[in-house]
Amino acid sequence: MTDFPQLFQPGRIGKLTLKNHVVMPAMGVSLACTNGEASDDIIRYYEERARGGVGLIITEVTRIDDKYGVATYKQLAVTDPKQIPQLQRLADAVHKYDTKIFVQLHHPGRETTSQLLNGEQIVAPSAIADKTVKEVPRALSTEEVQALVKAFIKGAVIAKTAGIDGVEIHAAHGYLLNQFLSPYSNQRTDRYGGSFHNRLRFLQEIIAGIKYMCGADFPISVRISADEFVTGGLKIADSVKIARTLESYGIDAINVSSGIYESAPTIVEPGSYAQGWKKELAKTIKANVKIPVIAVNNIKTPEIAEQLLTDDVCDYIGVARATLADPDWARKAATGQSNQITTCIGCLLCFGALQAGKHIICAVNPRLGREREFATLNHNGAQRTVAVIGGGPGGMTAAKTLAERGFKVTLFEQQKVLGGTLNTADKTPLKDKITLLNQQLINQVEANQNIELHLNEKATVEKVRALQPAGVFIASGAKPIVPQLPGMAGKNVITAEDYLYGKAPVSGKVAVIGGSMTGLETAEKLAGEGHEVTIVEMQAKVGAGVNPTILLDLMQRLNKYEPTIMTGKRLVGAGEHGVKVLDMIDHRMSDIVADTVILALGVTPDTSISAPFIAAFDQTKIIGDAEASGRVAEAMRDGYTKAYIFAND
Repeated sequence: MTDFPQLFQPGRIGKLTLKNHVVMPAMGVSLACTNGEASDDIIRYYEERARGGVGLIITEVTRIDDKYGVATYKQLAVTDPKQIPQLQRLADAVHKYDTKIFVQLHHPGRETTSQLLNGEQIVAPSAIADKTVKEVPRALSTEEVQALVKAFIKGAVIAKTAGIDGVEIHAAHGYLLNQFLSPYSNQRTDRYGGSFHNRLRFLQEIIAGIKYMCGADFPISVRISADEFVTGGLKIADSVKIARTLESYGIDAINVSSGIYESAPTIVEPGSYAQGWKKELAKTIKANVKIPVIAVNNIKTPEIAEQLLTDDVCDYIGVARATLADPDWARKAATGQSNQITTCIGCLLCFGALQAGKHIICAVNPRLGREREFATLNHNGAQRTVAVIGGGPGGMTAAKTLAERGFKVTLFEQQKVLGGTLNTADKTPLKDKITLLNQQLINQVEANQNIELHLNEKATVEKVRALQPAGVFIASGAKPIVPQLPGMAGKNVITAEDYLYGKAPVSGKVAVIGGSMTGLETAEKLAGEGHEVTIVEMQAKVGAGVNPTILLDLMQRLNKYEPTIMTGKRLVGAGEHGVKVLDMIDHRMSDIVADTVILALGVTPDTSISAPFIAAFDQTKIIGDAEASGRVAEAMRDGYTKAYIFAND
């Protein structure tokens, strides 16, 4: 008996039966071949999510036009019959697990770049630039639109021929079909612009053509943005009318999302957004149509997913980035292991990688995008002992991986609880997903019988030597950077870590030294507690290296407190009444009044911990911050990869 009966009951889309109500919606991954064929990598990626229990997989944006429709360099395509055999292999791999698969038919329109189009000008309904892309598109001619209708239909025929179960037409997120639907981007005067029905004509002709060529029983879903979240864009009332009209065209399901590139945080939400924050959009659509409604709602946990079904928000739950973070999300939820799901933290590392032209990666799942490379753990541990020193994210990941390989792991953590840096990372506002991730990782470690925990215990060479270990993994983290400057030993000078841990008091006006993510989040917490805050950053801007969406979201919240932000200033010393800084341009010195000075200057490896173990043991592996300072992503990736290859020769 499952804890989530509605989530795991069978369902139907058209005449297609699904084994449950968990849908993995389309997410770009850039794992296909450059010619658009399904590569072995992308097949393995989708197969793992099918094996992990989802009922329906919708592929990444799959192009129907090789000239103007390119979204990434390694994107799936349905533009040539030569792509059928590999697409067939993809369908077969997914079907092994009784999971169904749709191909999402896509054209980016103005939401791509000429760089991706070999220098060709991007195209759109009208010559209006997207404010994010900032390239003026060329308006498509009527004849070109008609040719694209045929291209969408051809894509569906290729998909059906390959054994794909259905298609989804992407008319959301500000892509080409969404651009035609919205008066915000469509100012045409031909048969594809102007009136409501003219703006839907492109989509209507595609749907009619697919039904004619693929048969009435071949399912079609249409993805829409129920609210574009831009002035002059589509709102929920418009989208209700669109949904009802699409239903009259004979589609089998509607997939409700939101936003366009200009309102990107509403499409791929930062970690600060609550689960289910936009559920009223889907609920309103569902109340106005009879066909099934699939909806994404920033879902991370099956508890919230079940509640949305109970509350009649939608018929199928779109579980997107949560399945990137843990491909076994559905299986764990169905089998009473929901407390061991590796939680997506909304850090947008995945999206940032794609924007940089890379394949998909994940902060909390080191295997994402490398499923074929890390296909099989070598179970050669034979109960040999391995010591892991440090129970942060890197140490826990290494311990779990080694234990799964059959090693007997002794994990030392000098604090009373596991978690390491996660125990400070979740102390700033809106970090509930970090707290949840930490607890889930702890649950995974505690549930593994091959891991023996030594909490509140400092590892020593003597203790570890007594274990006669086959190897020693040092994941002891790093220490905060405290510069060798006058006044750093003052009682009013503390580190951000000490403040977040509650180890040091804070009073009065506060100067936060360092405008990185840690400094900015610390400043937000301080301001929320009523402190007057000054942020001092040596670089020209705060937030260097932070994902732009994350930074925008954070600064919008922080700026409400009206903190003083001083950039281009280098700390030169501190005293009882504040700090002295040097202007990086005019080299003038100035004083900043503060009762408390908080250092948020990053961390550096603490070699005093690792050095004795390196000297004492031949097989010593250094993980994460203990070797080089980084984020949770680097720590978990390092812990996994080093544990994966350990003793494999």
